[in-house]
Order: sequence, then structure tokens, then C-alpha cells
Amino acid sequence: MKENSIPASITLAQGILESGAGKGRLAVLGNNHFGIKCHGWGGDEIYHDDDKEQECFRKYDDPFLSFKDHSNFLTTRSRYAFLFDLDIYNYKDWAHGLKKAGYATDPKYPSKLIAIIEKYKLYRFDKLILEKK
Repeated sequence: MKENSIPASITLAQGILESGAGKGRLAVLGNNHFGIKCHGWGGDEIYHDDDKEQECFRKYDDPFLSFKDHSNFLTTRSRYAFLFDLDIYNYKDWAHGLKKAGYATDPKYPSKLIAIIEKYKLYRFDKLILEKK
């Protein structure tokens, strides 16, 4: 988050949404809190029904590695590059940008992220984290 200029609110909201607040199958069995699939992955795998049956998802040794890989995933893929031109404090633009870039297929993905951020006031962490950079 801090090292990669990704709003903390976005990372936290995605982790909550994608993992079912840490209770989803991918999070529990694979420490995958972001629903990141296996594309370009050489590590361990876990299979889970998503858009299709038994899709391959990345499996991590611990949750920290999932969060670290999420930041790496966003910063190293060209389809997400435009996000880093957005206002770092504008979580709404980031939420819509993630959908535009193809992070999720759910048309309500941005509104779900925004609702989580606002419900838990996760935007408080953006300024706190980013100003310590």
C-alpha cells in the first residue's frame, strides 16, 4: 500500500470483499484474500468455482504474502497503470478504475468497494498511511 501508492482503503476493502472478511474458502484454505487467479503464477495453487468451475487461484503460505502480492499485481500489470495517475485520495475513482481495468467481472464491484470503505471509514487510513511515506 504505502510503498506502491495504492490507497489503503482500496486494499483493505478489496481484501474484505474478495475474502468474505477472511472467511471465504480461498482465504481460509489458500490465504488468498484478493481472488487473484493463477495467470503468470509459478507458486502453489488452489482450485475454486468462480466465473467458471474449478478455476486456478494463487495459494499463499500466509495472508501477508497475499497482501504483498496484491500490491505487486496492481503495480506490474500494464492494464492497471492508469490507476496510478488518479488522485491517491480518491477511493471512488480507484474503485471504478479497478472495474474498468478488469479486476472483477461484477458490474457492482465499484459500489461494493465504496460501500465497504464508507461503512468502516477505511478512508481514514489513506491519509495516515500515505503521509508516512
